[in-house]
Amino acid sequence: MVIVAGHFVVDPADQAAFVAGREEAMRRTRTEPGCLEYVMAADPVDPSRVVLYERWADQAALDVHLALLASGGSRATGPAPLGVEVRVYDVAGERTLG
Repeated sequence: MVIVAGHFVVDPADQAAFVAGREEAMRRTRTEPGCLEYVMAADPVDPSRVVLYERWADQAALDVHLALLASGGSRATGPAPLGVEVRVYDVAGERTLG
């Protein structure tokens, strides 16, 4: 499993429009093979942040997604981010909490 996590920096006045402008891209991405979870959500504490969280079955599925993005697929609308910080985590295992 591969996890992609990070955040976008946005103008606080644009936070809701930023998320709304990516809703359709989120819906499309969730239908891609190997996509287990994909969400961008407004940070409820910091209006200048939008959190990104993705889970992919494997690196191959993420690679297909990234190639689609590079070719112009799943385009977002709305305000552009002022900054972005995203990391990829390779997961060796998982367990339930508790």
